[in-house]
Amino acid sequence: MAFGPASQLGVSLFEDTPPLERVSDCSQEELESIIRAVYRQVLGNAYVMESERATVPESQFKRGELSVREFVRAVAKSNLYRSRFFDTCPRYRFIELNFKHFLGRTPDGLEEMRAHSTILDTQGFEAEIDSYLDSDEYQNAYGENIVPYYRGYKTQPGKTMVGFTHMFALLRGASSSDLKGSLTGKSPVLNKYVIQDIPIPVVPPSGGSVGDGWSFQDTSSGASTRLGAGEDGKMYRIEVTGYKSVGRVNRVSKIRRSNQVYYVPFARLSQEYQRIHKEGGVIASITPC
Repeated sequence: MAFGPASQLGVSLFEDTPPLERVSDCSQEELESIIRAVYRQVLGNAYVMESERATVPESQFKRGELSVREFVRAVAKSNLYRSRFFDTCPRYRFIELNFKHFLGRTPDGLEEMRAHSTILDTQGFEAEIDSYLDSDEYQNAYGENIVPYYRGYKTQPGKTMVGFTHMFALLRGASSSDLKGSLTGKSPVLNKYVIQDIPIPVVPPSGGSVGDGWSFQDTSSGASTRLGAGEDGKMYRIEVTGYKSVGRVNRVSKIRRSNQVYYVPFARLSQEYQRIHKEGGVIASITPC
């Protein structure tokens, strides 16, 4: 099941769209729908120009010479995928996007990231792509003829809360694009969180001009503020999103970063809570340090 109201978390379209599967009596229109779905999934919802399409694999797929999995492989190994996500992105951004595009989830932990980094070092780009598509996990989830889809935002037996929350940082709604839609640009979204094995606050995608949503941005060390330690040294970390300017149509943030972090002693938690809400902030998490 999906976490919370799907519409508020930007995953309602994924919830409402059943997986696409090629069957023996597919019409040409259905085959075209599958091809579009493969491009959308593998390329992270990025726009594809007509001249960039994999025309030869498309023809082979329509003739039944390629399964869905092999057509996914052809698109993933194309110059288009390579130029967008391998040549221009840092290694760990490329790897985290591979997990998202091919397995529909985020990396389970640092060891999984390291394993794929080793494949890149020792075997290269194409072997890295094959490692996802030839895995037992891919076969069990999608088989030969189901278009890969996002699974990581659903609660699943055997999956940690860490990976579950990480998926919402990578999947910022059905209209976002992995090419240009990330707040981090080309930088990895999850790298330090995977290394430290810590969850990320789950926040909705931006709500546009209505001001009902907010954007999650990674917090830097410069955003941290320490408000004094208590006698027993017990501190609480408060992460705040969604500072808005009251009365503005678009409610543009009056603070440069939409995320702020405060370290507060227990005795001042209530006071700080009131201050944050008075200024229009939204508390994403409160955790003991």
